[in-house]
Amino acid sequence: MSNEQRFFRFLQERIGLDVASVGAPMVERALHQRCATLQAADLDEYWLRLQQSREEQQALIEAVIVPETWFFRYPESFNALVGLALKRLAELAGTRPLRILSLPCSTGEEPYSIAMALLDAGIAGHAFRVDAIDISPNSIARAEQGQYGRNSFRGSDLTFRERHFTEVGEGQRLAERVRKQVNFEAGNVLDPALRSREGSYDFVFCRNLLIYFDVPTQQRVFEVLKNLTHEGGVLFIGPAEGSLLARMGMRPLGIAQSFAYVRHTPVVEPVPAPVRVLPSLTPLPPARMPVPARGLADVARRPILAPPAKPAPNSRGDQATQLLGQIAQLANAGQNEQAQAACQTYLQQFEPCAQVFYWLGLLSDTAGDAGQALSHYRKALYLDPQHPEALVHLAALLASQGDEAGARRLQERAARLERTVRGPER
Repeated sequence: MSNEQRFFRFLQERIGLDVASVGAPMVERALHQRCATLQAADLDEYWLRLQQSREEQQALIEAVIVPETWFFRYPESFNALVGLALKRLAELAGTRPLRILSLPCSTGEEPYSIAMALLDAGIAGHAFRVDAIDISPNSIARAEQGQYGRNSFRGSDLTFRERHFTEVGEGQRLAERVRKQVNFEAGNVLDPALRSREGSYDFVFCRNLLIYFDVPTQQRVFEVLKNLTHEGGVLFIGPAEGSLLARMGMRPLGIAQSFAYVRHTPVVEPVPAPVRVLPSLTPLPPARMPVPARGLADVARRPILAPPAKPAPNSRGDQATQLLGQIAQLANAGQNEQAQAACQTYLQQFEPCAQVFYWLGLLSDTAGDAGQALSHYRKALYLDPQHPEALVHLAALLASQGDEAGARRLQERAARLERTVRGPER
């Protein structure tokens, strides 16, 4: 075993990390930083000191974990939560408060966003509680302080900051009425102690975690999350994790861009062939799919080939843009057959597009046609080698078929791309 491999194995066993998902160079940098901090002569000496110190084990984990979060990330998820929470409260009829879990919670932006969204919706503080768990005690300590810098505030709508924060020096301090709604604790998703909370939560947020695990660990973590969620509860996941959950027996709730999943209940009595439901798709950056500001909702409600109610676009570029927007609306609404037809229409009328092949891949993936999914994902990457969603989904599909080497290569590419887009770490 090489010098680095034993550390990779340690991280896999302790926190389930598939090193390929974040890139071996990043872990190697963390190892050398810890060596320098402890003034260890080499990795052999550092390995011995790591085995002898639980504090150093945690320090290495902290060095590897790079929190990337901000308030109201994926805002549609919080909009969906509000509607679902109001419905669930009506069902509970005051018998108990709502129970919500954020795991991993990082430095607190997600669980605090949950609390702010519910309070802004008029839900009283005594009617819900949020538990927040993260493997990093340092992140938990920062979350409990409730003070944040500018990197925690992104996006165009920051009106919540005026309602819930007070400017303090160069940062913003969160109001006590929001902070008291969240209970923080350090913990590991693989800790057996979580079994005692089986069925405890009406809503569980666990986003962008499964993609960092190998397939066996993904399955273990999924079972933990499913057991934590109430039988009728909802699991919110990251945009790239939808196909993983679909293969593990969950189905999307059908709220566009919410990335919300519920347990799949098999139908006992014979029924007509069901419409396949597509996991909510990742919103595209404007450079890939500039959606017209007006008329899109009307387009989505019309049959795919019906003539538009408004005047036709003036150029082929406008027509392509409108059809791309229509595909997204159909797919996010769960109208898979219509979305597939629209994709084929696009390919017949316009130049090949990586995003269209990605949609076709995801539609095939969800329908269980792995062969077609592989073909479409690969076409997407041929047209756009840096297409992030195609990289992640193709990696997950290859891993599920036993091609660990191919999956690792794609995961490393996706990790490099994410670091490039994210820029310097804060």
